Amino acid sequence: MANLSLKTLTGGKASIAAEELEALRTRMRGTIFAPGDDGYDAARTIWNAMVDKRPGLIVRCAGAADVGHAVKFARANGLLVAVCGGGHNIAGNAVCDHGLMIDLSALKSVRVDPDRRTARVEPGATLGDVDKETQAYGLAVPTGINSTTGIAGLTLGGGFGWLTRKHGMTIDNLLSADVVTADGELVQASDKENTDLFWALRGGGGNFGVVTSFEFQLHPVGPEVLSGLVVHPLEGARELLQAYRQIAVEGPDEMTCWVVMRKAPPLPFIPAEWHGREVLVFAMCYSGDMAKGEKAMAKLRGLGQPIADVVSPHPFTGWQAAFDPLLTPGARNYWKSHDFTKLHDDAIEVVLAAIDKLPTDECEVFIAQVGGAMSRVATDATAYPQRKSHFIMNVHTRWRETGQDKACIKWARDLFEATAPYAAGSVYINFMPDDEGDRVKEAYGKNYNRLAKIKARYDPDNLFRLNQNIGPAAKGDAAA
Repeated sequence: MANLSLKTLTGGKASIAAEELEALRTRMRGTIFAPGDDGYDAARTIWNAMVDKRPGLIVRCAGAADVGHAVKFARANGLLVAVCGGGHNIAGNAVCDHGLMIDLSALKSVRVDPDRRTARVEPGATLGDVDKETQAYGLAVPTGINSTTGIAGLTLGGGFGWLTRKHGMTIDNLLSADVVTADGELVQASDKENTDLFWALRGGGGNFGVVTSFEFQLHPVGPEVLSGLVVHPLEGARELLQAYRQIAVEGPDEMTCWVVMRKAPPLPFIPAEWHGREVLVFAMCYSGDMAKGEKAMAKLRGLGQPIADVVSPHPFTGWQAAFDPLLTPGARNYWKSHDFTKLHDDAIEVVLAAIDKLPTDECEVFIAQVGGAMSRVATDATAYPQRKSHFIMNVHTRWRETGQDKACIKWARDLFEATAPYAAGSVYINFMPDDEGDRVKEAYGKNYNRLAKIKARYDPDNLFRLNQNIGPAAKGDAAA
């Protein structure tokens, strides 16, 4: 391996001798890729095709010791560092140009203890990996809704999905984490040790170290849940959304319904004449007794004149992967997001006007319903602060050709700005693109200052900065 020139934290270059690289390689069980090596391009490719960065070196770790070696190597040479778990993050922070990429994708172990109802999960596992192992015992941890998402990034940002109203966010079910900190040492964080770090990990993103193992609390779920889609013409969306917002608030914790507005994809249960036309979709899941679920969903399913209703018992693992075909890798993606404490009539009008101007057939707006168990957690109990029952809007812009970049991004930004007067001001960090660093403080609200102090303790030099970054507090402030 020849000498390499890698980007530093200060923007300069560090020349790494071939002997130093060989010494790193011999300490590791994993694999090192340099530009031009077989496997390099595959290793640097992530979900969002807008991100096309070329690391100076990729270290694919085979265990926690490898992570420690990689972090110490980066620290000793002052290198710019990116950390990749599932590589699904919209902002593309899993990869960097010319720096060091720490690749955790090979760490996929999921070990379930059915007696304690816990799971020990490595950071390269996807939500699908976790679901398949836990559902073998009729258990689940609340996660997101796309099975190819990485468990690490989802958890560190908060994590919400179909089970959140019943069992809380992913972070509310995190029992402990093994973490390689910025000095390259492995520590455990839980409510019994390194409690400040444990608090920060639950929503603070990748700012505080590299998690090499998560321990989750599991809950009885499935193996089947009452779930599915009810598809409506967009023409009736105004009245549907007005009815939905009330039914959603009144529904039991076991019931979750999200709204998707887009052009109908060519799914077999949607009549062919509706393919490519604007629709409103209720995506719903009831994580409890089927008979009770039928009653709880009756009002929603009774609204309007749907084009299709495919709500029925489905395997939980299948429902978790239901949206995967619409979120495959290789497309260009840009997101903008707001939290709403309620769906204001004027906000509905703005969204519906935007749906009439979708820039591509793959663009969509979804509105996620959260609350229930997650809303009964104190605002300062974890780093993630927005605990009120609310709706999360994600403007998901998706396209294929670079020539469409300008129009698609403008459409998302225009809708974001037009709905801002009705928003709560907070935002879910996992939905923030790479141009929203100025929103980090508002994302964390009153929890930000505490996070900055913890950052100063565990990563005072901001080695882990390729994220929705929390800068370390100044020395005087950190000691306060």
